[in-house]
Amino acid sequence: QVQLVESGGGLVQPGGSLRLSCVASGSIFSIYAMGWFRQAPGNQRDLVATINIGGTTAYADSVKGRFTISRDNAKNMVYLQMNSLKPEDTAVYYCHARAGHDDYWGQGTQVTVSS
Repeated sequence: QVQLVESGGGLVQPGGSLRLSCVASGSIFSIYAMGWFRQAPGNQRDLVATINIGGTTAYADSVKGRFTISRDNAKNMVYLQMNSLKPEDTAVYYCHARAGHDDYWGQGTQVTVSS
């Protein structure tokens, strides 16, 4: 079992920045990829960014050039630096981990981009 806890969400004006953090605990040795997903009201949960154990990253087209995913293996943490935020980035952001054949999710953190 893997437990994930996110932090760092909040209210920010368009053009602003936020950094999300996620700490993993439990069977962390089995994790080979982590990432961030987001879900806006009435929408499905969509991939934002992923990073695997080798450090390879992937991003949704809508966030390329604005968001950066990183991980600190020593601290069992993954981060999402979000710059140039837009109102359409408003959503609940979920931390995700893939371990073996299982998917694990955090509880989610709200990000609201509004003036």
